Order: sequence, then structure tokens, then C-alpha cells
Amino acid sequence: MRRAIVTGTATVSGVVLLLGLKPHDDTPSASGRTLSISSSDQGSAAPSTQSTPSTPSTPSTPNTPSSPNTGSSSTGTTTTTRTKTVTGDAAGTRYGPVQVAVTFDGKKITKIDVLEYPTESGRDREINSYAIPQLNQEAMAAQSANIDGVSGATYTAEGYQQSLQSAIDKAGQ
Repeated sequence: MRRAIVTGTATVSGVVLLLGLKPHDDTPSASGRTLSISSSDQGSAAPSTQSTPSTPSTPSTPNTPSSPNTGSSSTGTTTTTRTKTVTGDAAGTRYGPVQVAVTFDGKKITKIDVLEYPTESGRDREINSYAIPQLNQEAMAAQSANIDGVSGATYTAEGYQQSLQSAIDKAGQ
């Protein structure tokens, strides 16, 4: 009798565990997804995802001087845009290509967009959901492609570093 109770309890526990498991979704994600982090986003835990490339915003009000010009020489300063975005070469990895676009302000890296990364399986998406934000933060802090890899995402990290170095080389940094 005792053996039947133990067997029944184990069977019920096993069924409950199996019913509680959530299957992985292995359908490919939508193409054109971009993960990015900028220097102002470094404290956030989750990456931002975008379906379309972002465009720079324009100010809603024109620049107007706070006091009228009295005829003396102008004290306004003209700023030249030193910001440029360079796309690195796509680096082929075992699980798919990795490609980044880097925005520079002068010689400083201000933003890194990951244009392409492995998303074929649920495991690819799971790994890259934590690896890419970590790689972005390390690259922003180092201001170079000389960054540590991410445990469990060796191929993505190597492809990321290759594409990032390619973008830095193209920018002449």
C-alpha cells in the first residue's frame, strides 16, 4: 500500500511539472530588428528594440537670441556637426552574421546599433537578449573593440568585436 501511495504521488508530481513547462518558441523573429544602446542608456537593464531605423529629431522651436542684437559683434557660436555613423562589415559566425553600426561624435563612440545578429532559434534569441546589451555596455565603456566576451555567447561576441573593429577602422579612429 505504501508503495502505491509513493508511486501515485511521484506520478502526479511529474505530470504537474510537465504541464507547468513552457515550450520554447522556435519561430524566426521579424527581420529588421535593431538593438541599440547609447551613452545615456547605459544604466538601463533592457535594450531598446526598434523595427525601423531611427531618424534624428529636429527641435520644435527655432533658436532665437534671448536679447536683441545691438549692432555689436555677434557672440553666438556656430557648431559643426562632428557626428557620423559608420556601419561595420558583417562578421560571419557559426550561428549567423553579426553587424553593428557605430555613431561617433568626433572620436567618441556615442551609440552602437546592432543591425544583424543570430535569431534563428529560441536559444539564439535568449542568448543574444542578454549578450548584446552587455557587449554594447563594454564597448561604450572601453571606447574600442578591445572588450571581454560574454560567457555562453562566444560566437556572437567574436562577431560583434570583428564588426565593431571594422566600423572603427572605417571611421579612421
